[in-house]
Amino acid sequence: MVGCVLVGLLAACGSDMLPTATSSPETDREALVALYNATDGPNWHNNENWLSDAPISEWYGVATKESRVSQLHLSRNGLSGEIPPELANLNKLFWLDLSENELSGEIPALLGKLPKLRFLHLYENNLSGEIPAALGKLFHLQELILSDNELSGGIPRELGDLVNLYHLDLYHNELGGEIPRELGNMISLRRLNLTTNELSGKIPRELSDLANLEDLRLNDNELSGEIPRELGDLPNLQYLRISGNKLSGCIPLSLGEGTGLRLELPICKD
Repeated sequence: MVGCVLVGLLAACGSDMLPTATSSPETDREALVALYNATDGPNWHNNENWLSDAPISEWYGVATKESRVSQLHLSRNGLSGEIPPELANLNKLFWLDLSENELSGEIPALLGKLPKLRFLHLYENNLSGEIPAALGKLFHLQELILSDNELSGGIPRELGDLVNLYHLDLYHNELGGEIPRELGNMISLRRLNLTTNELSGKIPRELSDLANLEDLRLNDNELSGEIPRELGDLPNLQYLRISGNKLSGCIPLSLGEGTGLRLELPICKD
């Protein structure tokens, strides 16, 4: 691509790369300043010490480890505007919580370049567009909570690569298409909430491979076909919601009790 820029050791070409110098406490500070400027920082509920000469560890909502930003907690703080791609420079960040604000625009695909990230909470905002497939590169991610937004498109099959994820919540968006069978590869998953979207097609049998799954919520979509009998073999499943769909057939006997299942279908006889 014409117009590639070489900065430090990184080449930036197009919108999927972010020009940056060698990662340092200074580039962390610059990323935080970009966030402040992009999300109406002067009108945050609490912006104590932001943009001051105080160490960034003393800026409200910021935690550091060895002078690098490790956690960013700005939930319920009146942020508005779009998430800036510069946050991808916080390469020691393991917890990002921007939930319950008024953020809009798309989730930057560059967040998939945060190698240490374990917790990504962006729920209860006004985020739109598709879920970036690049989030499937966050190998260490344990919680991905994007509920109560306006996200559309399909669920990226790349999320199935998140083998350390134990909580995936995409509740109350505008997601469509089929549930990717690749989600059955998330071997650590304990909670999966896809409620209140526009998902269609069958419930993937591969979800029965999630041996650690305790809570499965698929209700209020457009799912059709029969309930996979293999779901009844999930050893740790305690809670299941699949009503409000277009399912047919019968309820597997092993799911008839003990999972909180509510569905107007007969119990399978065998």
